[in-house]
Amino acid sequence: MYNVMLADDDYPVIELLSETIRWEELGLRLMSTHENGWSAWEQAQRQTPDILITDIGMPKMDGLELSGRIRELNPAVRIAILSCHSEFQYAQQAVRLNVQDYLLKDTLDPEDLVQRLTRFKQAMDEEKQAGWEHSRMKRMYDEAKELRKEQSLKNLIDLPLLSPENWRKEAAEYGLLREGEHTLPVAGFLENYRQVKYRFFSDQTLRFAVGNVMKEVLENFAPCGVHAGYDARTWLLFFSGKPGLHRNLYEETAQMLKEIQSALRKVLKVDMSLCIGEPCASPESLKQALGGLLASGGLRFYLEPGETVKLRVSRSKQEPEPEPEEDDLPPRDLFSFYDEALGELRGALLDREPQAIRSATAAWMARIRKERYPPETVKDWVLKLLLDLKLKLQAIPSVSTASSADTLNKEIADIDSLADLHAWLNGHLESWAATDFGGHKSGRRPEITEACVYVTRRLHSRISLDEVAEHLHMNTSYFCRLFKKETGSTFIEYVTRLKMMRAQELLDRTGANVGEICEQLGYDNQSYFIKTFKSYAGVTPVEYRSRLR
Repeated sequence: MYNVMLADDDYPVIELLSETIRWEELGLRLMSTHENGWSAWEQAQRQTPDILITDIGMPKMDGLELSGRIRELNPAVRIAILSCHSEFQYAQQAVRLNVQDYLLKDTLDPEDLVQRLTRFKQAMDEEKQAGWEHSRMKRMYDEAKELRKEQSLKNLIDLPLLSPENWRKEAAEYGLLREGEHTLPVAGFLENYRQVKYRFFSDQTLRFAVGNVMKEVLENFAPCGVHAGYDARTWLLFFSGKPGLHRNLYEETAQMLKEIQSALRKVLKVDMSLCIGEPCASPESLKQALGGLLASGGLRFYLEPGETVKLRVSRSKQEPEPEPEEDDLPPRDLFSFYDEALGELRGALLDREPQAIRSATAAWMARIRKERYPPETVKDWVLKLLLDLKLKLQAIPSVSTASSADTLNKEIADIDSLADLHAWLNGHLESWAATDFGGHKSGRRPEITEACVYVTRRLHSRISLDEVAEHLHMNTSYFCRLFKKETGSTFIEYVTRLKMMRAQELLDRTGANVGEICEQLGYDNQSYFIKTFKSYAGVTPVEYRSRLR
């Protein structure tokens, strides 16, 4: 029987896990529960747990410090982190502490934890039988094998293939191009990379999280499924099997890709679009296929979030085939629409109408998608629009400092899909227009304007007074008083008003249910969200939507 310690300052979470999980049936004993890290540490010194389940943000001692101290007492302890999105900045430290798993509180399902605990117990049973040192060496070997696999695939893509047979022998160790099998390559592209990276704090943490999810899904897959990170936003997947009349590798792969997309969305709240290549039977054909997948920039740029497509192959070389034109006339040059777009967006900004801004950008993005202009042309066009609008709207506070030309250039260089470009464009335009959100007068202090911009860009997450004050490098109490003086409302009232305005818009314009809207606005308690909405609008979200019909 293994001992489990549970530490979380959120009592409903402790209550849920304590009462829902049948610990003894799993061969485990819930030895103690704690609402702060210091209490857990005192207990651990008297009786060290075999498994620690801990929140990160706790009073007196946070979960990461607690994990580090307990690991000093018991190097073989299994640790699972309970985390919120705002705490992913600490996940990099969790990696260094050799945390075996983590779960998001936003989507916490006790059954997910049961599965992790079962794996923990199985691993500990194996270690008891084979010895802890042997298990540690195996983990080190597996980590080194993963690194060798990624480097081998990068060499195949980037360097000349001098010895196909030697490469094939090495690839067979990873489950690729084994005797009599074909390997189907797939390229996966993370959507909204800039915001996702910000949420996960670093590329290292992001790769760690995505790799863990993929590994868990692929462990139960046949034919053989292999994954490898190419870079922080691009992943390579390989599905192998013996060809035959009664087997369709494409269909089997497509089903597994749906499982991966669903798991990434559920566990990490990230989307991945996918491009499937053609089955390969040799290192040469795999090299060509991977080169085609990674070079298909035009195809990747126009993928919708979460979309899966097959890469068509021409006889001469692997490349996306152009879509057939509806008529023989070539599309108009994108820059011929430039003055029209500039005037339309400038008018929407001057009117401080966020909905008009979104409608205008959506119409232009739809036209671009239809004509499929070259990605670099589209990015140049959008960047020029933003720079010209910035010059024409000098009256908007903080524009000149919050988004310099250099900053815009660096940001847009990182964007590789039209959907991300659209979101990025909207984000800047709406933040510039935010100087008049909530009925506040222009001319207020730059710190308050910057705070309003910060809130506007993060309506999808929980926003605290301390967080914004820290962002502005201001004392929390002073910022609170200054915000009230400059705007006429408290900071919490301002954030709530903007979130409720956004909730009304989502109820007006989308088919999302109340739970989904609650989640999109960073609320983790639906009852509280409904109560807040009713206080603001006078009716519940369901009643509000029914009035529209």
